[in-house]
Amino acid sequence: MNKKQALTLSVTQTVAAVLIACAPLAHAADYPNKPVRLIVGFAPGGSNDIIARLLAPKLEAVLKQSVVVENRPGAAGNIAADAAIKAAADGHTVFMCTTGTLSIQPFLPQRMPFDVETITPITQIGNTPYLMLVSKDLPVATVGEFLKYARENPGKVNYASSGNGTTAHLAGEMLRSNAKIDIVHVPYKGAGQAMVDLNSGRVSLMFDQAVSSLPYLQSGALKALAVANDHRLRGLPDLPTTDEAGLKNFNPTPWTGLCAGPGIPPEAVRTLQQATAQVLADPEIRERFQRDGIEPVGSTPEQFAAFLKADRAKWGGLVKNADVQL
Repeated sequence: MNKKQALTLSVTQTVAAVLIACAPLAHAADYPNKPVRLIVGFAPGGSNDIIARLLAPKLEAVLKQSVVVENRPGAAGNIAADAAIKAAADGHTVFMCTTGTLSIQPFLPQRMPFDVETITPITQIGNTPYLMLVSKDLPVATVGEFLKYARENPGKVNYASSGNGTTAHLAGEMLRSNAKIDIVHVPYKGAGQAMVDLNSGRVSLMFDQAVSSLPYLQSGALKALAVANDHRLRGLPDLPTTDEAGLKNFNPTPWTGLCAGPGIPPEAVRTLQQATAQVLADPEIRERFQRDGIEPVGSTPEQFAAFLKADRAKWGGLVKNADVQL
């Protein structure tokens, strides 16, 4: 081989190596190149479903690609998470991750179908404080009156949740444990049906986010006794916090985030996070979120990962101390 041939071979090998190295980046730069599937682990009508459907059209405008919301309810969000994990690791399938799925479920007795450590955190969408809601026919108007009523009727007061192991379930268990009252858990497959039964009086109590319960409050179908938060909500300025109402150290504030399965391209993660942050900065979305009791975040993947680590430590202790009954 002469020098000219050797040089030609060397250049060819170098170009080939560069092309191979850049192939994943070129692929990632095309992201998204098909519709993005956004899986919600709860039935239509719940807070996570409402948030997903508020974000989807705005994300479509930023990503220049369709964002399809798909409801896969059941197992406190685990079915949706498992579906996302089993999907192709190309970033075109993501899911609405929640406190219950990633921070509470790992500490409950039943076995999870996946390892939460394999989940790819993209961004924390927002905090969604709970309202303490009761049926309009329940003869109470304050937290103090509810606790008195529950103590006078042990085992006869029930509370609804969107499923075993959800944050709403744990909030009820924390109330039962902290206030030393005998209330009975009634799990549903989603917040929508639970809200219907609370409205009809079949169940007495439920913890739910303002975004999904405001229409019931505005119509007088339900009563809100307090917001489980460290400050009052902008949309409900007259509603006291649980601390103000006499329930000290009771702040089971859930959050909602955007996550994916393991191994999705880093560029896809960055694109999704930046798109979500851009949407959350939209004045129209911020106004709607704040009015509905949603506190927007839009954190980076690194910030979200650090938050998840601290959040799991917090909820792990709460699960243990509350003696959660499944």
